[in-house]
Amino acid sequence: MSMVAYFLISILAIATPATYAVQHIVGDSSGWTNSGDYTTWAASKTFNVGDTLLFNYGSSHGVDSLSKADYDNCATGNAINSYTGGATTIKLTKPGPMFFACPSFGHCSLGMKLAINVVSQTTTTPSSDNNQSPPSSTTPSTPATSSPDGEGGSTGGTSMVVVGLSMILAPMIVFMC
Repeated sequence: MSMVAYFLISILAIATPATYAVQHIVGDSSGWTNSGDYTTWAASKTFNVGDTLLFNYGSSHGVDSLSKADYDNCATGNAINSYTGGATTIKLTKPGPMFFACPSFGHCSLGMKLAINVVSQTTTTPSSDNNQSPPSSTTPSTPATSSPDGEGGSTGGTSMVVVGLSMILAPMIVFMC
């Protein structure tokens, strides 16, 4: 009987829905540039706790993490964190809004800024999270230079198949033993 219990516990462990962190490349293939429409880019994504943002940019740019007030006013002099070097990865560690801007003079006011809303990762398939807008921006949008890449953190379909199979196989094994 202990072998059956071990097998059932193994099946249940496998059947637990898995969640995976997603690396969101800011601006997709265009990267973090003056010509990006980051409001539109962010609107097509769901940002979960555990995901990362990858900013790829040239030497004339950087990434500053800002408060909402500083984001709204493009006040990069009060940055929470500042990053340089051409490639910056930021891990999303807690739910809530996050604000970023390029600290180079004039870039933020030209639209080189990003507002996202990080949500707690759930094991259920999101219903309409992809339609959720990021915090509003007072800066006019610039034309989009890239198309959404369909990134997402849900593995709901695969998890449901595994759960279904385990629900069928577990009783069969119990009856066989």
